[in-house]
Amino acid sequence: MPAEESSAGPRGGRSRATTAISRALTPPLLAGAGAGAPAALGPALRVRAATGSRRPPVPRSKGRSTGGPRAPRSPRGGVRRIHERVRRAWDRPLTAYYLILGAGLLITVLGLVMVYSASMIKALELDKPGTYFFRKQFLAAVIGAGLMALAARMPAKLHRAFAYPLLMGTVFLMVLVQVPGIGMSVNGNQNWLYLGGPFQLQPSEFGKLALVLWGADLLARKQDKRLLTQWKHLLVPLVPVAFMLLGLIMLGGDMGTAIILTAILFGLLWLAGAPTRLFGGVLGFAALIAFVLIKTSPNRMSRLACIGASEPGPGDSCWQAVHGIYALASGGWFGSGLGASVEKWGQLPEPHTDFIFAITGEELGLAGTLSVLALFAALGYAGIRVAGRTEDPFVRYAAGGVTTWITVQAVINIGAVLGLLPIAGVPLPLFSYGGSALLPTMFAVGLLIAFARDDPAAKAALAVRRPGVRWKTMRRRVKKRPSGER
Repeated sequence: MPAEESSAGPRGGRSRATTAISRALTPPLLAGAGAGAPAALGPALRVRAATGSRRPPVPRSKGRSTGGPRAPRSPRGGVRRIHERVRRAWDRPLTAYYLILGAGLLITVLGLVMVYSASMIKALELDKPGTYFFRKQFLAAVIGAGLMALAARMPAKLHRAFAYPLLMGTVFLMVLVQVPGIGMSVNGNQNWLYLGGPFQLQPSEFGKLALVLWGADLLARKQDKRLLTQWKHLLVPLVPVAFMLLGLIMLGGDMGTAIILTAILFGLLWLAGAPTRLFGGVLGFAALIAFVLIKTSPNRMSRLACIGASEPGPGDSCWQAVHGIYALASGGWFGSGLGASVEKWGQLPEPHTDFIFAITGEELGLAGTLSVLALFAALGYAGIRVAGRTEDPFVRYAAGGVTTWITVQAVINIGAVLGLLPIAGVPLPLFSYGGSALLPTMFAVGLLIAFARDDPAAKAALAVRRPGVRWKTMRRRVKKRPSGER
């Protein structure tokens, strides 16, 4: 019958294909069991298919036996992973940017809190409100925040153009300080200008910023012309101008600020690659001048004699140094609490300016002082990183100068409070009371932020994090799906 053969042909072909596939998938043991094996295994296979049971997965072992207990992880592996994570975090392009911004703001805010706590009694002694010094410092911090934001947004070319007017204006104001009737004397130093009302200005604080910007621009120009290999181009006119600023400062008797300015000069020379003999010669000349100035001043000699003092001494010459140690010693691990200091009640002179770190140790304890030290260390590390990774010579010199300025000043202030260095009368940067010191320092921090943002890798990372750029990137990644697809 042709019709039946035609209809049965495809069915026979499909059945033969199915049989061949089943034979290929049948294990050898079942294939050799004879014709009765499929019939015998049929009920078992149907039960297994109905229950949906599967063969339990075999656990995989990485170099260990599955039967025994799991071996404990080596502590070295965990330490290595943590080290790798920290190293990757430090190597990110925006690490320096966030460190400078975060550390600078945290030091300033914590300084405002401590100025308020340390200055209340001093303000009441002067028949002023308890918030007198805090309000002045808060106003200076607000203005300084604006200057920091302005400096962070200014390009390097504008900073270089700003250097020369700043230097000339600072020199003019420092000359005015020495004019009788215009300059003011505070604590024996003739370095202040009276602005009217409760406001005063110390031009020598702006001299630090002027020397950093002007010196960085000068060295960058000479490096572009390949003149720094000659010692006369390396020293002139940088060293004569720096010595002129030092002379104007020393006319007022402020040796602490002169030391900071000298440190900035040596930092710039070091970054410029000054030879060891030349560097040592300038350092020796500066040390000789410092020795003469200290030897001829009984006040400076008495401060030098108070290093490591544990008793006030004859005539209470070491009163401030010893009571600074007392304040730190009474703080303990976590301090006596904000506002609970005893030394600020007339025992410790200048508790809100030069010795605010001692009050911090008394009220916040070792934890508070170590936190302040960690913030300054983070700021210094970030500044060194910015100076070391840039290809722009001006950015390298300016970032190195600012980092030297803030770090050396912090070391001198904290070293004096700890009794390791003579009391130089310099404030703790961004922390102590004083608007004249706070404004240029916050502008300098803004400089570091601007330089950290100008790094090519940081620019790319910041561009990706902008909301508009991120939204466009996400739109490119998401593919348009059909309306019926889920």
